[in-house]
Amino acid sequence: MSEIAALPGDKIASIEEYETGYNTFDDGDMVRASTVGKTELDKEARVANIKHPKMISIPKVGDIIIGTVAAVMSSMIAVSIDYINGKPTTSKVECICSTRNLRKKNVALVNDIVTLKILNHLNGTIHATIEEPHLGVLFTKCRKCGKKVVQMRDAIKCTECSWIDERKLSTNYGNSDFVKLRE
Repeated sequence: MSEIAALPGDKIASIEEYETGYNTFDDGDMVRASTVGKTELDKEARVANIKHPKMISIPKVGDIIIGTVAAVMSSMIAVSIDYINGKPTTSKVECICSTRNLRKKNVALVNDIVTLKILNHLNGTIHATIEEPHLGVLFTKCRKCGKKVVQMRDAIKCTECSWIDERKLSTNYGNSDFVKLRE
């Protein structure tokens, strides 16, 4: 494998010699770089790739993500992705999750830690679901005083001010290693 520095748009190889791989595209005549990185020509598989030093982690359809709720709207939540299939990511890519079909007043609130499943990539937006039982809020605090909460069936209760709030809790709520790291 040969490694040469490449910039976006640089010619990497002829399409007769190599197929496009990671971070490359076919312009009809040549295989070109789509990002900054090192050229990697796999002579056995006949594939041209660009190895980027900091790969942006984009979840694929079916991946389970853990993230922090960044915004709450009337029928959806926006989540900043922190983990993809249990592996940490620093890309801070966001996804949206529809909450329209859930019969809860508050599915999740800003700064709640949630687990979601990626449904699709549509129009440059990553869409996720929270509707399966193992998906939902993994960690939250009281919305009134910010103290610790405990689970009461499908709701949470503050240990300090006794405020009771409704959330879409995951079946893994409170017993995940991820939650213990954040307390």
